[in-house]
Amino acid sequence: MAVSAKQQLAQMARYHAWATERLLMSVAPIPDEVYGKRCSLFFGSIHGTLNHLLLTDSEIWYPRFVQAPTTSLALDAELERDRISLASRLIGATARWPGYVESLDEPALAGDLRYTMTTGQARVLPMAGALLHVFNHATHHRGQITAAISMLGFEYEPLDLPFLIFSELA
Repeated sequence: MAVSAKQQLAQMARYHAWATERLLMSVAPIPDEVYGKRCSLFFGSIHGTLNHLLLTDSEIWYPRFVQAPTTSLALDAELERDRISLASRLIGATARWPGYVESLDEPALAGDLRYTMTTGQARVLPMAGALLHVFNHATHHRGQITAAISMLGFEYEPLDLPFLIFSELA
């Protein structure tokens, strides 16, 4: 069965939201002193990496797609100090993507995304490739966080895409 680019992107948008929620369920039982501790992640800690995900998702990439102003904050900026507020905002940010992808028609998906980088440089990316980047970027950092969770001696929910597909087929 052939799957269109839009169907694939819609699945990745659902995966992005689903995997983020599952990651946050895995992070929830981790004590604050471990959650905020530096642990060799690029953004310092689990908290720092989750803040980076919120920043890139809600303040940089989503606004680019909907032609809204983007932030000039540093990529390691702390948008939310409180972990519950951070988790809530992150769930909200990732939940917007499936509807956004569904709103796009095939000509829009075949078009380009024109945006300005945080450095002020104008850029153009194919729309589908830019969307894939958003979802892949988050997957990269979720993988870092699950590695940290494991090294810190905690359990985490499996985040592999087939688990979402299984749940949708059930």
